[in-house]
Amino acid sequence: MLKIESAQNDTFKRLLSLTTSKGLKQEGQFLLSGEKLIREFLTHSNLKIVHELLGSRMEPLTSRAGEVSVIQFSAELFTQLDVLGTNFNILVLEQPQLPTLKSADLKDYKPQGIEVVLPVGDPGNLGALLRSCEAFAVPRVILTQEAAHPFLPKAVKASAGSVLRLPLAYGPALSEFPVSCIALDSSGTRIEDFKWPDQGLLVVGEEGQGLPPHFKQCISIPTHGVESLNVVVAASIALFCRSRAHKK
Repeated sequence: MLKIESAQNDTFKRLLSLTTSKGLKQEGQFLLSGEKLIREFLTHSNLKIVHELLGSRMEPLTSRAGEVSVIQFSAELFTQLDVLGTNFNILVLEQPQLPTLKSADLKDYKPQGIEVVLPVGDPGNLGALLRSCEAFAVPRVILTQEAAHPFLPKAVKASAGSVLRLPLAYGPALSEFPVSCIALDSSGTRIEDFKWPDQGLLVVGEEGQGLPPHFKQCISIPTHGVESLNVVVAASIALFCRSRAHKK
């Protein structure tokens, strides 16, 4: 077992970078935190475990001797890595290889059912939306360039593990998506009057920023007393309505 007590240690610096989008992109790994998520993952692991990280008084959970390196940190260093404050072992996993869709790919793109396009920049909202997408059997989620990194610790936690199971892809900037997308917008057709197609891309916007004006199909969720809904709530309602319409 490797023990690290210095903040100047290169391994510690590299692992700490996994709490940032830049580090996630550079290293191709991510941190899995939280006792429930970790125990579920170890039962049905689908990604390679690179390291198991421990605090000063923790015992390792992984049992594959020689396959997983176990690293123990001083209490102070482990607290910096444990950004979610779980006070439990942390796994370092290899990120899955996600396909990348360019703007040219979208011209003749044929979705498998209703796929969801997410430009959501808040990692907590992004993770919660991924959880809703899995709950309503979305066949694929496309993350635009504006979206937060899906493997930031906060996003992984908010997804309750959905980010490990959902089919994901990276896409271009939201402005490069075709006008035929279905946009969730307050000025659109009332959702109860909208006839859902069998295939399409549902675009969900971030609060405040809104959506580019070029989308021709827009649907809205009527509200009373408030101007708009939280992006997670609005998208979840839309996905529920789509699921119900599809079953009918």
